[in-house]
Formats: sequence, structure tokens, C-alpha cells
Amino acid sequence: MTPTTTHTQGGTMGFVNKAKAGSATNAAREAYAAGQFVLAYKFIEANKTSMSTAPMTGIGEQIQAVEAEGWALDKMAAAESKTIGGERIALVCLFRRRM
Repeated sequence: MTPTTTHTQGGTMGFVNKAKAGSATNAAREAYAAGQFVLAYKFIEANKTSMSTAPMTGIGEQIQAVEAEGWALDKMAAAESKTIGGERIALVCLFRRRM
């Protein structure tokens, strides 16, 4: 049986967040190998309620996964949407290649 969580520096990362971090890591590696100096990446997070502050489970781990591939988060913008399936937050992150 495959474990559904992975331990990270800040705790555990569930299966979905682990898959998202893996996808971000692959994109970061490919962009780095292609010699790109800027990487724009969109992260989407389910939002339980927009009326309170709380940790964004998995987003920190996903950003760390990209930074571990030689990128530094430079800028970030957020947008919120409401759908039938619930609220979503999209974070568009601009990473710059570390020299």
C-alpha cells in the first residue's frame, strides 16, 4: 500500500499536494534545463472560506519545490473565484532563476 502523505519540513503533505508539487518541480526543472531565466507558474488552492485567514495547505510546499530547483519567488498575484464546486484561489507566481 502506498502512503497518502509525505513528511516535509513543515509537517505532512497529502497525496494531492504531493502530486501538485511534483508537477511544479517538473516544470521548474524543464525551464531551468531550457535556459529560461523567468518562470511563471499558476497554483490553484481550494478555499474553505474567504472570510477568515488560515494557512494555504500545500502552497508553501509547492513554492519550496520550485525554489529547490534553482528558482527564487520574485512576485505573486492572487485571484479568487466561486464555482459550483466551491471557492478557489489562483496564485500566479513569478520565479527568477538563481545565479
